[in-house]
Amino acid sequence: MAIDAVIPAAGIGRRMGAAVPKQYLQLAGKTVLQRTLEIFLNSPLISRVIVCLKEGDPYFDSLPVSRDPRLIRAPGGAERCDSVLAGLRCSEAEWVMVHDAARPCLTGGDLRLLAEEAISRDGGLLCAPVRDTMKRAGEDMLIQGTVDRNGLYHALTPQMFRRTELLQALEDAASRGLKVTDESSAMELAGCRPLAVAGRADNIKITSQGDLELAEFILEGHRRNGIV
Repeated sequence: MAIDAVIPAAGIGRRMGAAVPKQYLQLAGKTVLQRTLEIFLNSPLISRVIVCLKEGDPYFDSLPVSRDPRLIRAPGGAERCDSVLAGLRCSEAEWVMVHDAARPCLTGGDLRLLAEEAISRDGGLLCAPVRDTMKRAGEDMLIQGTVDRNGLYHALTPQMFRRTELLQALEDAASRGLKVTDESSAMELAGCRPLAVAGRADNIKITSQGDLELAEFILEGHRRNGIV
């Protein structure tokens, strides 16, 4: 069964405050984006990898992975959902996995697990159960109450759906002026109930310098323990 990976990588990472977009920062000898793309290019489950880039991106061609024949470039958009739509329109696969460019710690084991579980349902997404006590605060940052964490999950990526269904769901959301923040949200609005697939909590998203340091620690742990 053909599965394409779509990697939206057009963001500029304002919160990071770096001289280059966060996907081009160095992480253990390679850029974050190089590491993320290699995860999918090294998987026998993935037919093609579609990377969605900002117009005029001056960095991508310098990556060794940019010359891989299974990699296709798509135009990035103003919002993540716009980039994903462009990537989906470049795919002809039955299924797609959409993954954040800034999540370089995904393991091949979690990628396989998602593929196995999502295909039998309406699709699904990797999730990590909420372990901490959850608080709700007001605009004044005073605590209003404690939220029951039972059944709460952190939404991770990849998120995997049938390409035509996800494309329709995202187009419908766009026509209604809704800027969904992940693919599952679009599918939920379309009436689907995606499967929550429990994945590794160390599949972190890099948004700050501290996250970059943590990601290096995680990758070193994967290397020492033979986790790929």
